[in-house]
This record gives sequence, C-alpha cells and structure tokens, in this order.
Amino acid sequence: MTVIVTGGAGFIGSNLIRGLNARGVTDIWVIDNLGTSLKFKNLIGCTFKQYLQKDRFRELIRENRFDNEVSAIFHQGACSNTMELDGNYMIDNNYQYSVELLDFATEKQIPFIYASSAAVYGANTEFKEDGVNESPLNVYGYSKLIFDELVRSRLGHAKSQIVGLRYFNVYGPREGHKGQMASVSYHLSTQMLEGGALKLFEGSGGYAAGEQRRDFIYVDDVVNVNLDFLDNPDRSGIYNCGTGQSQTFNEVAVATINSVRAKYGNQTLTLEQMLSEEIVTYRPFPEGLESRYQSFTEADLEALKASGSDVRFHDVESGVNAYVDFLFQSNFFKS
Repeated sequence: MTVIVTGGAGFIGSNLIRGLNARGVTDIWVIDNLGTSLKFKNLIGCTFKQYLQKDRFRELIRENRFDNEVSAIFHQGACSNTMELDGNYMIDNNYQYSVELLDFATEKQIPFIYASSAAVYGANTEFKEDGVNESPLNVYGYSKLIFDELVRSRLGHAKSQIVGLRYFNVYGPREGHKGQMASVSYHLSTQMLEGGALKLFEGSGGYAAGEQRRDFIYVDDVVNVNLDFLDNPDRSGIYNCGTGQSQTFNEVAVATINSVRAKYGNQTLTLEQMLSEEIVTYRPFPEGLESRYQSFTEADLEALKASGSDVRFHDVESGVNAYVDFLFQSNFFKS
C-alpha cells in the first residue's frame, strides 16, 4: 500500500519518511517542489518509490488518476514563511492545495494527517484548540486557520481519519534549507561556525531580552506523534503538537553553546558568563517583525492526551544535544 508524503523533501517531511523507513515502509510517493533549493539533500538516504513534482501531483488528483492503493496521506507541504505577504500565493499553496487533498482523501476514505500550526493562535496566551483562542498575526497563520475551520466542519460526517497537528516550534536535523525560517538552534550553530557573538532578539511582549518563551519540540517527537495517529485510524481531530512546556530563547542558546563546547572538551558556561564574555548578545527586531511576533507559546496537550497519545517529548537540553550530535556527525562544524 502506498503512503503519500507531501513536502517530503522538506524538514518534517523528510524526517517522517525516515520514520516510515524505520518501520519497513518504503512504498512512498514523495511530493514536493524542489525549485532551486538544496532540499534534495534531505532525501539522500531515504527509500521511496516515486518522486512527483507538486503541480503535476495536483493535476493527477484533479483528474482522479490515482487508484485505491493509497493507504495514508501525510500532508506536510506548505509555505511556512511567516514573513510572506503574498496572500494569493499563501491561500493557493496552503489552503486550496490542502482542500484538494482533503476532498480526495475523504472521497477515497484514506487517512489524512496534515500539518497545521501554532501560528493560528497569534498573540493569545491560551493555546487550547478552540476558536476563541485563534487570531493569527500573519497570512501564514490565517491560511492554516481557515483550513482547520474547514476540517472542523467536516469531521462530524467524515468516514475516514482526518487529523490536523498544530506544530509549535519544531527544530532538528534537515532544516538548513529553510533559511531565515530555520530554528534558533540552527541559526546559533551557524553563527558559532562563522565566529563572533551569537545574536538573539531584544525583549518583546513584556519579556526581557532572550526571555521570550516558546514551546520548542524536537522533530523526532513530531514524527512520533504523526506515526502514533497512523497506528490509530479511529482517532480524528485537530490537536496541538508541542511539548506542553515553554522554555526561553536564552535556554536554547545555553543548551546549544554548551553542547557544542562539550564536543571540543570545553567547560560549560552559564548565561551570565556568556553575556559577560559577549558570547551571546541581543539585536533589535527587523522592521515590521515585532508586531507579528509570538513572544510566548505553550501547547495545551489536554486534547492530545485525551485522544490516547502517550508520546514522550524531549526537553530543550536533551533535544538540542541530539541535534548537535547530528550536526557533528554530518560534518556541519567542519564546513
């Protein structure tokens, strides 16, 4: 049986393919749009049956050219650039594309597990899957929210599984192609490679510099949540996908720096030592970003746990350690 992974050459998609491969699943169709990016490198080492360009895949869906051999769809494909201002592009790429896949999946009664986002909550401080908490700050978050709302309207009469996972701040291997949208841990590692002080944002939203809090989730844990729903096709709904515990950007910086220092046999440092030695510094927000910036996120996991999910999550220290191990194994720090 064929598993379709859209956005399969991307960050979460390529890690999801590896998770499927680890289970012996290799009959996978990878759907993506490589363009001029280096995303193809994420697929090196993955085993799959077919690669198909996204636009061609959409044509085949519209023409009803797929047979009934598809066993599941993991829809990870989207533009995740929160700075993107082209609303028409966002709605077509993130909403309309998703609608076409949802229609196909429900018609064929194929389990459909898709990527939503914590960006739907905007500046709210309650992160429970409820419309009263949903007010996105950017068109990316809006494109995700309107699809979630469509899914909600269909959940009651769908005859097959539909699951939306609202990803919080995901970090980990194979995100380098995301550029400015890559995680803070990746950017800090890049800054360490280049030398000089490491830069975090100044304070915002009532938080001191570097003390903004996010729910940082390691990509392997995201994969495990996706696969847990695959194993339980009777579960449907929209769920937060985070650790349930916010941590500060300063904590991420300390964990990243000390993980790298440990690789070289250097002693660990406190944040205060890093600041006094100007290893860590703070910089102003780029123009226009602060008003669209989430200074706090923390997933409410009540619904996820009530669904029966018992996936365990890395905290920042253990997740960053695993990530730095990967970066060293892939010779990132020898580039």
